[in-house]
Amino acid sequence: MSRAMLAALAKRLDESDLSLKPQEKLTPARIRTELLSGLTVALALVPEAVAFAFVAGVNPLVGLYAAFIVGLVTALIGGRPGMISGATGALAVVMVSLVAQHGVEYLFATVVLMGILQVIAGVMRWGKFIRLVPHPVMLGFVNGLAIVIFLAQLGQFKVPGSMENTGHGAGGGEWLPLPELALMLGLVALTMGIIWIMPRITRVVPAPLMGIAVVAGLVLAVGLDVPTVGDLASIKGGLPAFHVPMVPLNWETLEVILPYSVILAAIGLIESLLTLNLVGEMTGKRGGASQECVAQGTANMITGFFGGMGGCAMIGQSMINVKSGGRTRIAGVAAALFLLGFILWGAPVIERIPLAALVGVMFMVVIGTFAWNSFAILRRVPLADALVIVLVTVVTVWSDLAVAVVVGVIVSALNYAWQNATRIRASTYVTPEGAKVYQVTGPLFFGSAEGFNELFDPAGDPSLVIVDFADSRVADQSALNAIEALAAKYNAAGKTLQLRHLSRDCHRLLRKAGQLMVDSADDPDYEIATDYHVRTGVFGAAH
Repeated sequence: MSRAMLAALAKRLDESDLSLKPQEKLTPARIRTELLSGLTVALALVPEAVAFAFVAGVNPLVGLYAAFIVGLVTALIGGRPGMISGATGALAVVMVSLVAQHGVEYLFATVVLMGILQVIAGVMRWGKFIRLVPHPVMLGFVNGLAIVIFLAQLGQFKVPGSMENTGHGAGGGEWLPLPELALMLGLVALTMGIIWIMPRITRVVPAPLMGIAVVAGLVLAVGLDVPTVGDLASIKGGLPAFHVPMVPLNWETLEVILPYSVILAAIGLIESLLTLNLVGEMTGKRGGASQECVAQGTANMITGFFGGMGGCAMIGQSMINVKSGGRTRIAGVAAALFLLGFILWGAPVIERIPLAALVGVMFMVVIGTFAWNSFAILRRVPLADALVIVLVTVVTVWSDLAVAVVVGVIVSALNYAWQNATRIRASTYVTPEGAKVYQVTGPLFFGSAEGFNELFDPAGDPSLVIVDFADSRVADQSALNAIEALAAKYNAAGKTLQLRHLSRDCHRLLRKAGQLMVDSADDPDYEIATDYHVRTGVFGAAH
């Protein structure tokens, strides 16, 4: 294609995507950067896909096909340009027991159902709930994932065939003999050095790609005997063929695959949405969570029908892409197509790439992914947030990402609930008419209901007590029960309890609970104020 034709194509694409930032407009230079970034990602995808296929107990091509299909579909319709998806270890460790007990055909059926569940989550717009993940959980997630990526690379320094199948790739096995180990470490260090220094010289070629090219060229020129991609497995194959999973279509099959599908769908969406947020912070873009859910689900449904093991977003490869300059969908599409090219035609060349070069790239990803400022943050944030950061990091390494995020969110939510439970309080004063007013401050919910009741003195209060909720909020059924119990105490003592200044949402909550609420015409700021006589069934307007 001539330079003039390339410029015309870039202009047409540029006009079709006005959301791109100025530095991301599709000029010929930008397209070149995107393509080279995609090539770098594709090279890094190969050993990962093969390794995760081994973890799941399936043929390496099953992992490679998943990386190609999932990567292509999500690059085309995903919620965040720049993200890279493929076969991942977080999913592989769940798949291994399914494959061992029922075979690979059940895995394909599970992946299809997993995709359906993810599409449903996207259509229902459940992706928005990722905003409930607190920042300390994100820090722990990023740090834990960086450690997991680091541990996964350690398997490349061990004798092939001596490793146990573990999710992180660091368990068991014998280390390479000292001379081979030293040589491999030297090549890894050389790759990392090139990646570090290249941006200071030129950005025409992505630094990771230059590191891989230089080290691979050195190994081939000198004839060094080091582990290569071909030592993992042959990546040569044909086009993925359409294949309906050969499983019985009955209730027993659903009972087998549904639990795995639910777990895989949840893990895949959590990892994908957290990666989406992380890439969004780096590229300055927001939104797209529900679209990403639909894209992941569509990709996995297609993958299941084409002999792939399914996948989700990959934070390591996404970081490689973003730091290599990939900002548009071109890089993700290019990575998937390059990967397919490797499978169809490029296997003899790709299989000669030294693993040390790819390990060096991933080590630089680890350095760039780990939130090093979290060590300083731990000393400045509240103790509970610091514990959440450490807890999520440890659980991510010890178990998996999804469990770690869920644990972190639960602990953060409990801490938030406890903090708010201790904030309920009230100031009091007596009106000229002799009524006692309690001005409640703080949310009234399950955690503060007991403290709310302790604020009042039904035996010692006058005959008319007014509870002012102008600075409070009735949040849930426990709050309603607390109000009922309080009103019952005053009613039993022959005294009147009035509720004032309830907000609109509190009014709806009380009405939904079956209690008659009467709007007050002389309370225009809040519009809701009620005399509440429990057990007697008497309700009226308060002033």
